[in-house]
Amino acid sequence: MKVLLLMGLGALFFAYYWDDNFDPASLHGARVLLTGVSAGIGEELAYHYARLGSHLVLTAHTEALLQQVVGNCRKLGAPKVFYIAADMASPEVPERVVQFALDKLGGLDYLVLNHLGAAPAGTSVRSSQSTRWLMQMNFLSYVQLTYSALPSLTDSKGSLVVVSSLLGRVPTSFSSRYSAAKFALDSFFSSLRRELDVQEVNVAITMCVLGLRDRASAAEGVRGITRVRAAPGPKAALAVIRGGATRASGVFYPWRFHLLCLLRSWMPHSRAWFVRQELNITTPAAA
Repeated sequence: MKVLLLMGLGALFFAYYWDDNFDPASLHGARVLLTGVSAGIGEELAYHYARLGSHLVLTAHTEALLQQVVGNCRKLGAPKVFYIAADMASPEVPERVVQFALDKLGGLDYLVLNHLGAAPAGTSVRSSQSTRWLMQMNFLSYVQLTYSALPSLTDSKGSLVVVSSLLGRVPTSFSSRYSAAKFALDSFFSSLRRELDVQEVNVAITMCVLGLRDRASAAEGVRGITRVRAAPGPKAALAVIRGGATRASGVFYPWRFHLLCLLRSWMPHSRAWFVRQELNITTPAAA
């Protein structure tokens, strides 16, 4: 019975995501600030936007990697590409990044938040200092960037695109601090969406729930703990872009994650079973 239910839900979600009225031409000339572009999905996002003719401001922590991505974007046809190296773990940096983008582009149509700071899953380090660092990187910097960019996005009737994680919807083992930041993101942007709606502010918020990032650092951090395979960067990035361009409230990649999030409320025991299948439960808990 459960299998039939899942198959039926899967068919419905397939039909829903297949018809999303995405128009690539809508991104030509769009002014985009994109964070976390040095590797993985962030890098692929930059390349997709470049191919679509968007004007870009790109940011990441490592300037050498950032410069490589900028060069590739120019080769792919981006009409304007600017960059600023930035450490989002520093509280004074997010506002500076937004001001740089406004100065270079004259405004924003899209703020795409993708940067990530992940402590290795299963780590035995449980200090309050590392927790504060994770919260600044993975939550507070998102809030700062959003509030700094919101006046410009309001003027342009633009979009906020937030790249998050399944760990912001479904709690699992060996990720308590990281999950806390991701749950905070989901709550903050869900509440902000309601506030903007009540105030009749035409700024869309798209929350993107992705699986394991397709990058070496993410894979190494969960080695031996999870059986989940990394989401292919180009495909996941395109799903994010389509969702943002169509002003969808949510994007799930792979799509089965939407089912898992629904199961959390509908069938909690089944949800727990699915989570266990994704974990290597022979791994001892952190001391």
